[in-house]
Amino acid sequence: MNLRTKYNIPSNSVITIAGTVGVGKSTLTNALAEALQFRTSYEVVDTNPYLDKFYQDFSRWSFHLQVYFLAERFKEQKKIFEYGGGFIQDRSIYEDTGIFAKMHYEKGTMSEIDYQTYTSLFDAMVMTPYFPHPDLLIYLEGSLEDILSRIDQRGREMEKQTPIDYWQEMHGRYESWINSFSACPVLRLNINEYDAMNGTQSIEPIIEKIANILQHKNYLKSK
Repeated sequence: MNLRTKYNIPSNSVITIAGTVGVGKSTLTNALAEALQFRTSYEVVDTNPYLDKFYQDFSRWSFHLQVYFLAERFKEQKKIFEYGGGFIQDRSIYEDTGIFAKMHYEKGTMSEIDYQTYTSLFDAMVMTPYFPHPDLLIYLEGSLEDILSRIDQRGREMEKQTPIDYWQEMHGRYESWINSFSACPVLRLNINEYDAMNGTQSIEPIIEKIANILQHKNYLKSK
């Protein structure tokens, strides 16, 4: 018996994984998808026409980049649900507006009118009863020290050269964002409490937690 059947997790479930850089979103996405026999959905950056321009000039291209991400994530979310669900999704559509666009506005690299236009567009597209929200958002959290250690171990040069102040700010922004998030149920996991590379032994307790939340959600919907 596979774990999805054992814990009675609906085969059409859509689970999104969120968290700052270095928490292991992709690793957990793969581990859960394998254990539940779900498909995966990843952010595509290779074909993004604004990314290089954005890094050269934040102020000029931040609005364009965020609108592009919004459109691409919206299309991906729509495709997932049209397919019938059964997906683990690496990164959520909600982080773009709640963290990144807001950060650019507050730092002055996105104008007030562009920020208002972007948030209005986001609300019209996403924050409606018609948008297919995930069944569950898994938020991966850990101390700043643990996250910096993982970034260092991962060894990506661009990340290692990024000032610690930036990671500290992102850590704080993610915590503020998740504390007010309400678009779907949330499961918070501390990155020190599991090892997604350790197979079923570490993943099964997470799946049990997922099942409990989904069953409670379905119970409330049935009332």
